[in-house]
Parts: sequence; structure tokens; C-alpha cells
Amino acid sequence: MTLDEFKASLADTRLPTALSPALQALWHAGQNDWHAAHGIAQDDPGRDAAWVHAHLHRQEGDLANADYWYRRAGRSRPDTSLKVEWEAIGAELLARG
Repeated sequence: MTLDEFKASLADTRLPTALSPALQALWHAGQNDWHAAHGIAQDDPGRDAAWVHAHLHRQEGDLANADYWYRRAGRSRPDTSLKVEWEAIGAELLARG
């Protein structure tokens, strides 16, 4: 799936199949369903989910918590808009297949 296809899937109410938990969480974030996104990201111990988790806490304005999750993901908080970060996360995770 490409980033454009992933973004287009947000027009549907059904989660696309065969997405990693991190991409599932990111999709829910794109649907403005913070709680569903957070639940998925929180339950996955991997670095990709930690990255999405950090993005979610940045979105809610809890930067201290976001920074904790960025560290868990091996990343630092970006100096970009949330939209740009969401797309960057999606592009990288989708590129891995």
C-alpha cells in the first residue's frame, strides 16, 4: 500500500486489512479516533508503535509524555506540523511493507 492509498482509505469506515499494529493506530489517528489509536499503540511493545504513541501524545499536547515515547522509539520530537509527522510515519512504515 502506498501513502496515497493509505490516506485515501481514511474515507472508509473500515480499517484496511493486513496493517501492522502501528499502522492500525496511525490509521485511527487519521480518522480522528485518538482513543482507538492510543489503545492499539499502547498495547504494542515495538518501536514503531512507540513512535505512533509519541505522535498521539504530541497531538494531545502532553509533550513530556510524548518525549518519553519518542525516546522509546529511538527518535526525537520533530519540529514539523502534526500532519507532516503523520505522513512521515505512514510513509516510513508503509515502505517497510
